[in-house]
Amino acid sequence: MKFFHLSDLHIGKRVNEFSMLEDQKHILAEILNAVDDEKPDAVVIAGDVYDKTVPPSQGVTLFDEFLTSLAKRGPEVLIVSGNHDSPERLAYGAKLFKKGGIHISPVFDGAFEPVVLHDGFGEVRFWLLPFIKPLHARAAYDDDTIQTSTDALRAAITHMRIDADVRNVLIAHQFVTGAALSADSEEMYVGSADNADASVFDDFDYVALGHIHKPQHIGRETVRYCGTPLKYAFSEIGNKNGICVVELGKKGETAIRAIPLRPLHEMREIRGSYNELTLRENYEGTATDDYLRIVLTDEDDVPGAFGRLNGIYPNLMQLAYDNARTRTNTPVEFARDAQRKTETELFGELFEKQNGRPMSEEQTALVASIFERLKEERQ
Repeated sequence: MKFFHLSDLHIGKRVNEFSMLEDQKHILAEILNAVDDEKPDAVVIAGDVYDKTVPPSQGVTLFDEFLTSLAKRGPEVLIVSGNHDSPERLAYGAKLFKKGGIHISPVFDGAFEPVVLHDGFGEVRFWLLPFIKPLHARAAYDDDTIQTSTDALRAAITHMRIDADVRNVLIAHQFVTGAALSADSEEMYVGSADNADASVFDDFDYVALGHIHKPQHIGRETVRYCGTPLKYAFSEIGNKNGICVVELGKKGETAIRAIPLRPLHEMREIRGSYNELTLRENYEGTATDDYLRIVLTDEDDVPGAFGRLNGIYPNLMQLAYDNARTRTNTPVEFARDAQRKTETELFGELFEKQNGRPMSEEQTALVASIFERLKEERQ
């Protein structure tokens, strides 16, 4: 059985105030072309269909057109909601869509029923698990011992009644411990209860994950993030965006490969002096309409540089300087460092400055639990 593994479409997203809808329309058309070429049995979308819980109407229309086109082509479509989606809105009409081969995870209530597909080797059971936090699992199973994402996933998987004699595929949108981050938009707190241990997935032949924008596997090859079809941040420049193609043979046999996707506009960084980047012979014949971050190496700021460069590079998103002044600008570096730390770590630094000593282990655990509870209450 062959299926496409996709995730994190983020339809309706804006990047540096640029609407990505035209780029998303282009990349969804590329995916449909790949469906025509490869003829997969199923297409999996592992969460974050939309970028916001209330997506723009144009985004909803675009995804509706994509689903309609997929339905005409015949593969089963399996979708779970991510942390950027509204589970209720995404699941609207799910029972009706199911008749057309489009399966959308319901709002999480703790119960599961697999989508069962068949090939020459028998059944393949697809389990749809929407994005959940410990708060959701505690409520669904009336179990106060569920404190971490690992606890929540383990409890959910226990209720799936998995038959180990058949092939089982999990579709989930979670942050798994050990995943390498790349995107500014990937909201998680490394080292906190938001991280799930990959060991909870041992019973599955393949785990189709969403949430992390960089394609990668966690531990074994068959626990995998497919990454985004498009780049959504300059921190993602090195990512190889594409479709993850999974082919299941008999139990225990899985082949994985990638189909690269060509964006409407690439996202990249260029650097040099203002004179170098505005010299016609240096930019003529290049993709000047790409989404760009330009880094000027001039020692002195160039008045009006953004406007002048924007006349040559119409999709200029960011302008920065790399010179002696910026390299010694410690407040900026401190801000970047702060963004990489958890709330508990930042609070601990403040506590130590005010009290002249670090927090105890008990105080650290208490502060971490308070921040965790506050995050859950915001969901």
